[in-house]
Amino acid sequence: MDGSVQHDITVGTKRGSDELFSSVSNSPYIMSTTANGNDSKKFKGDIRGPSLPSRVIHIRRLPCDITEAEVISLGLPFGDVTNLLMLKAKNQAFLEMNSEEAAQNMVGYYSTVMPVIRHQPVYVQFSNHKELKTDNSPNQERAQAALRALSSSHVDMPMAAPSTVLRVVVENLLYPVTLDALCQIFSKFGTVLRIIIFTKNNQFQALLQYSDGPSAQAAKLSLDGQNIYNGCCTLRISFSKLTSLNVKYNNEKSRDFTRPDLPSGESQPAMEHPAMATAFTPGIISAAPYSAGTHGFPPAFALQPAVSYPYPGLTVPALPGALASLTLPAAARLGFPAIPAGHSVLLVSNLNPERVTPHCLFILFGVYGDVMRVKILFNKKENALVQMSDSTQAQLAMSHLNGQRLHGKPLRITLSKHTSVQLPREGHEDQGLTKDYSSSPLHRFKKPGSKNYSNIFPPSATLHLSNIPPSVVEEDLQRLFCSSGAAVKAFKFFQKDHKMALIQMASVEEAIESLIQFHNHDLGENHHLRVSFSKSSI
Repeated sequence: MDGSVQHDITVGTKRGSDELFSSVSNSPYIMSTTANGNDSKKFKGDIRGPSLPSRVIHIRRLPCDITEAEVISLGLPFGDVTNLLMLKAKNQAFLEMNSEEAAQNMVGYYSTVMPVIRHQPVYVQFSNHKELKTDNSPNQERAQAALRALSSSHVDMPMAAPSTVLRVVVENLLYPVTLDALCQIFSKFGTVLRIIIFTKNNQFQALLQYSDGPSAQAAKLSLDGQNIYNGCCTLRISFSKLTSLNVKYNNEKSRDFTRPDLPSGESQPAMEHPAMATAFTPGIISAAPYSAGTHGFPPAFALQPAVSYPYPGLTVPALPGALASLTLPAAARLGFPAIPAGHSVLLVSNLNPERVTPHCLFILFGVYGDVMRVKILFNKKENALVQMSDSTQAQLAMSHLNGQRLHGKPLRITLSKHTSVQLPREGHEDQGLTKDYSSSPLHRFKKPGSKNYSNIFPPSATLHLSNIPPSVVEEDLQRLFCSSGAAVKAFKFFQKDHKMALIQMASVEEAIESLIQFHNHDLGENHHLRVSFSKSSI
């Protein structure tokens, strides 16, 4: 290796040459057999320049025991895989897609949603090669056999689908699953026409109609038994006896992508109620990512479900936790989250050192999980470490809060190299910059299955207030929220329950600071105000 530094287009960071191949070739690669069967010895591969799109995809950091079928499965949701080159000695592979468009969709999706195979993140990027040519070495014969087997099953098996409608049950629902999240997952396998979500027998369920039977069959084969989040939200999928779905409204409970003219039905702010475990989460998926382009939808509803922002007209950020490959046959989950298990410490930077406190970060990050410890760095007070209770909650917090403005500055949040936040040693004073919240009574998620799991929303200008005592009226709450210098734009009690209300601030930043300041505020009569972000506006 030449020791040079190369640019990784997938994640926009510099990586050493030990992670990439060491020479450039824009010609087709021809594999030649080596004496010891180590194919990679003869390979002349890619140096990352400003790579142009190519049908050939370069996949790095694969597990040592990776199978050909697993690599092929990374590409199948985006189109036919026409060739495969396995370089197991280098933990790398090359995948050739049937079209450049399919390759762009694949790279675009995995640039925002890192695939995870057996707890190991893998990197996906364009190759400088325009096509692959392989020989008949034993390693490559095995790859070609897997390619033929998987490609034929991908095309032929779904033909026997008994219905285009799937019934989906989500078991072990610890985190909210929305209509939009399901559409993003299932539209990888074909065009989703209609979807309805509901609760039956205390179970979250959905009915989902594809445009054709093969798509429904492919989705069922790939997704049945998978977990949406790490260790929870398990999909149980069967074919429905229904042949079509009748959707009357386009809202957070039902959607017909062939009828954009349908009304939304009555607006129901009561969707904030704990029973609504399936509320819509605007901002997590800002443009509906469904395969509905054939129905003349506006560009935001373009065909490819998971193409990221580098491609024109598409601005679909990843789901919280970052959905990974949905079709890995050996994977026991969908790859949620991208943060490795056991890593729950976040590095928060670009803080306002004059105003930030451990308590402030505890309250804000506590909206998305239980914060164990917070440390503001002694010599760099614009940086802090926040330790969440697990990696899934860390991913949720990072997904929702990265880029949000706090005290006039946008937060920058990344995964820390630390696996825990160390408390100062006894006798070593750190000016109160490190706090242990592991036994705090303010944790929102300490009870398994807590209703708070169903009310996780991105920061918004509208706040949801609860635990309001009967004696407190609208003027009291408006006065309270204005006392910090913020402006209240609107206020509304819930019609059936005056213990809850919505209050709309002038901006998302003001709402964030108001939540930090007034969550757990003592309203008297042994009532402490509960504040969270709302999915609704007034």
